[in-house]
Amino acid sequence: MTSRYAKIAMTLALAAFAFMVTFNNITDYGSNFAFVQHVFSMDTTFPDNAAMYRAITTPALWHAGYWLIIAGEGLTFVLLLLGGLRMLGARGASAAEFHASKKLMIAGATVGFLVWFFGFMVVGGEWFLMWQSDTWNGQDAAFKFYVAIIGVLIFVNQRDDEVA
Repeated sequence: MTSRYAKIAMTLALAAFAFMVTFNNITDYGSNFAFVQHVFSMDTTFPDNAAMYRAITTPALWHAGYWLIIAGEGLTFVLLLLGGLRMLGARGASAAEFHASKKLMIAGATVGFLVWFFGFMVVGGEWFLMWQSDTWNGQDAAFKFYVAIIGVLIFVNQRDDEVA
């Protein structure tokens, strides 16, 4: 049971993290919107870089991109929360039933990975060259987030024994 409780606790901790990120992005919209604005605009990348044609300078698209990020973070929260609660409900069940209860957790971890790896590393980091900015570079933070998600996902997917 210790392993099952650890999996549940780690899933709920990831859900709490995703909730706080979502909550902060909504309640302090302007601060974090500035991040999206600068990354999309590419205004702090290396001067005269050849990829400036990728820059998005339309405020409506900045907001749309930011709301897409917030929606992904919020969906991550909901799926991880529901997954953790479903796992909690199945904690005393058979190994097969407990394994089946992990589906929403897996979905939530996948969405979170897509937000922080695909969104911040692939799109932000490479398409918009966020790595070139000393000021508006969220790659280190995103790396910490998606590695934590991957670590918990790997642990949660480990085989469970029958409860004695």
